[in-house]
Amino acid sequence: MIRTATLSKDQKPTDEQIRQIEAARKKEIIYDEDSPELTPAMEKAFSLAAKNRNRFRNIS
Repeated sequence: MIRTATLSKDQKPTDEQIRQIEAARKKEIIYDEDSPELTPAMEKAFSLAAKNRNRFRNIS
């Protein structure tokens, strides 16, 4: 299950949120047919798309 929390500029994550992030970081990534591991070419395309998205997001 994915849980999303959005913080405003002045908010800091709670201790519980930090613990959850640390626990998630230690878990193994499990790939399957619906979510395969990215190839190097796919990683590069994903990275470029995120870079472009972030560039336009920060303008306003």
